[in-house]
Amino acid sequence: MKGLSRALCGFAISLALALPAFAQGSRAEGFTRLPPGAKVALMPPDVELYAISAGGIPEPRADWTGAALQHVKELYRERKAKAKVEVIELADDGDETLEELRRLHGAVTRAIALHHSGQFALPSKQGKLDWTLGAEAGTLRQKSGADYALFLHIRDSYATAERMLAVVVGALFRTIVMPGGAQEISASLVDLRTGQVLWFHRLQRASGDLREREPARETLDSLLYDAEESQ
Repeated sequence: MKGLSRALCGFAISLALALPAFAQGSRAEGFTRLPPGAKVALMPPDVELYAISAGGIPEPRADWTGAALQHVKELYRERKAKAKVEVIELADDGDETLEELRRLHGAVTRAIALHHSGQFALPSKQGKLDWTLGAEAGTLRQKSGADYALFLHIRDSYATAERMLAVVVGALFRTIVMPGGAQEISASLVDLRTGQVLWFHRLQRASGDLREREPARETLDSLLYDAEESQ
């Protein structure tokens, strides 16, 4: 019985790994890199992790979210030490201004993901990364003293054993059952003087694990692989 259970789990994992990763990265027209001496504010990461139940319902897991947030913060600090610009780490202290900007960033990046390219691309944008957080970004400039900000939005989910079994059974009987877990992560570099999104990268895939430090490092490296070129 245990051998069968392991085999079923292995089959479910192989199905998930067979799904293609989707990465989308763009820069605003005319933007190549930050000017020398630029000050960049690191926004507190917006992180939520979920367990996917047998019925496909995402259930928030505070323990997983806490672990992922800790890993991301530590890896942020490693990058901060190597950065070629001045990096200002903002504390997640419940400041309503920061929370409103995080929500705004989430809404804008969802719009970018949907309308920047592909079937639902907006013709008026002409394929350009032409999106903004608006005047609200100026409040962060006043608060931090930075001219730019890096935002990180993470939604990650993991299938329970019951969910993986449902995927396997669905595959055996040729029933369409969506796989269990997936990473959907985006990062944005924003000009706080204008609110313009200068650089945007989206990572969407069925692999990766933010609950452990080294896999979390791989995820962050995959997301920010060309961010250093902007510095």
